[in-house]
Amino acid sequence: MRQELLSQMITLSTSGFGLVAALAWNDAIKGFVEQYIQPYFPNSVIWYRFIYAILITIFAVLITYNLSKISAKLGTDSE
Repeated sequence: MRQELLSQMITLSTSGFGLVAALAWNDAIKGFVEQYIQPYFPNSVIWYRFIYAILITIFAVLITYNLSKISAKLGTDSE
């Protein structure tokens, strides 16, 4: 029971730090888009938001893909 509780606390802590990191990246990418891309679309907020959403999606896919490759590699190495 104690080890399961410790494992759950580690999982929750890791998830919390992951959320904080995701929010930091969200702000960083949003700032980049506002500073370097939004000036090209000054009268259209919707295009700016679509570009922002596309960049976030690409970033999330790349990170998820790389993490799954690392996880698979670690899984095959431990067998």
